[in-house]
Amino acid sequence: MIARQNTSHSSAPDTSETGAALYLDLLERVVTNLIYEDDGIPNRYLPDGRFDLDRRQNGIDWPSVAHTMVGLERVRNVRYCLERVLAEGVPGDFIETGVWRGGVCVFARGVLKAYGCTDRAVWVADSFQGIPDTGPDGHHLDRALALHEANHVLGVPLDVVRRNFQQYGLLDDQVRFLPGWFRDTLPTAPMERLAVLRLDGDLYESTTDALTNLYPKLSPGGFVIIDDFVIEACAQAVHDFRQRAGVEEPLVAIDDGGVYWRREN
Repeated sequence: MIARQNTSHSSAPDTSETGAALYLDLLERVVTNLIYEDDGIPNRYLPDGRFDLDRRQNGIDWPSVAHTMVGLERVRNVRYCLERVLAEGVPGDFIETGVWRGGVCVFARGVLKAYGCTDRAVWVADSFQGIPDTGPDGHHLDRALALHEANHVLGVPLDVVRRNFQQYGLLDDQVRFLPGWFRDTLPTAPMERLAVLRLDGDLYESTTDALTNLYPKLSPGGFVIIDDFVIEACAQAVHDFRQRAGVEEPLVAIDDGGVYWRREN
């Protein structure tokens, strides 16, 4: 049983009718490009690339211009989780594993900026080459998914992601990049504590690498966000890890594609 998220900001600092609130409301719409409503890139999952509001809100299309493809609901979930940990003093940084054009990490940095938080980092972890081809020895669900065949769209170079941060005025020393395959970078990732761990690696292997290496750094009261729970390979990796690690906290649905849970201890 998966509950449905409630993104009430009741426990967050009160920013209603303030510049911070208005800034974040606008930033949500800019990173998803609900401003200019760009068409999606046709792909095998959604051959019709026309802009559709419901698709963009729920992260279904692959935008041609927007800096994230996760959709408005999942961006708002990032805001909710960050506001909770800031309001409640849960220690640690933010990390996203699998960033595409960087829009979610840009937004996370914007949240820290809006609240005047100067002692937390945003970690941007990606191969910056696209999805790995796990080959004949990889997990069978990853082989069936074959997302590496779309790396002409999914592979966004590091310099492009850095430039996107610059366009928002949010590239500074609180933004840290971890370029490379997760199996190589995450075991020695230098952050000490995490408050929000967001996974968007799609594959069984990528999801497992992130959870295995980063979950032990997640503070009690911190959040794990799974962007790709709708993908069988990702969902199976989550279930397998939770069983191995004895994680019993309930999964909460963000929209039809993503889930999260909050670590209790």
